[in-house]
Parts: sequence; structure tokens; C-alpha cells
Amino acid sequence: MSVATPYFDQLFAGNDDPWAFRQRWYERRKRALTLAVLTRPRYAAVFEPGCANGELSAELAPRCDRLLCCDTASAAVALARTRLLGFAHTRVEQARLPEQWPRERFDLIVLSEWCYYLDAADLHRLIEHALGSLSDDGQLLACHWRPPIEGCPQTADQVHAVLAQRLGMAPVASHHEADFLLDLWSRDGRSVATLEGLQ
Repeated sequence: MSVATPYFDQLFAGNDDPWAFRQRWYERRKRALTLAVLTRPRYAAVFEPGCANGELSAELAPRCDRLLCCDTASAAVALARTRLLGFAHTRVEQARLPEQWPRERFDLIVLSEWCYYLDAADLHRLIEHALGSLSDDGQLLACHWRPPIEGCPQTADQVHAVLAQRLGMAPVASHHEADFLLDLWSRDGRSVATLEGLQ
């Protein structure tokens, strides 16, 4: 069974940064690596589900023309909206995924640190939704903490194995270490150098 919304509501009760995204070097470094593996300087439309308090969202915003973020916890949505006040092209909605997947098209979907909260059935549904909403040259980025998390139905390694199998997209960038997995898949599997005519 996927982790239910009250779990996340409780995390944000009286705490505007339950994972210490702003304080921990681990988190700041991981966000920098996440942005670094993106193979395009700018995207037309980005979707970031599970945006929490919007720290990664604020770094994705300058890289796109339109950013949609969502979270299942109402407190997280309020915090992310405040974090993104300076970016008029962003929108933050409260939604429970995969059930309330947006009816929009994106050329980048960022799944950061939350797919292991989904059970296998919900992860498969999420992948189907993602494939249906990605543009013809769309990309999907996934980044997840590797050590097991109590109460989570899956691990990072399980999630990324399923994504690799079910997406049917070319892997174009990857960074794996003891703490986390970071992978980028693309419907256009060409490298950055190839896209710039260097090969």
C-alpha cells in the first residue's frame, strides 16, 4: 500500500523543512547534481510532483518557461507557493498522485525523493501517466535516497529498476553513489555534444 497523505501532513505539522533541505549539505549538493545532469539549458514545461516545500522547485524555475508543482500535503503546497512567489510562470497545486495526474504536456518530469512512497501498482500507474504526458522529445529525471526508509513500500533501487524497464526511453545521464541514485531518461537519446553538432 502506498504511504497515505496523513503521514506527510504529520511531517509538516509545525515544521516548514522536515527533511532539512535548506540546511544539509547533502541536500544542497544533491540539488546541484540534479540540475547538472539535465541535458538542456532550458525546458518549455516542467512537472515536479512531490515538491515538498519548494526548494528544488525554486532551482528548476529559472530553467523553464512553465513549472507545475504539486504535493499531497496542504502545508507543503502553501510553503512551496511562498517559495515560488518571485516566479510568475510557476503553479503549485495540491494533488494525490497517481490518481490526480494533470492533463498537460511536459518536456521534463522530475521525480525527486518520493516514488518509494508508492506501492508497485501505483508506481506502474504513475509511469503510464508520465509516458502519456511527456512530449515527443520529453525527459524524465528520477532521484532517490538509497537506504531503506521505514514504512516505504519500495527502495530507490527497486524504483529505478522499474523505471528503467517500463519507460522504454534511452538513459542519457546517470549518477549513482552510496546515498542516492540519479538517472535521466529521454525520448531523444542524443548526447549534449551531438545536439550541439560536435559529433
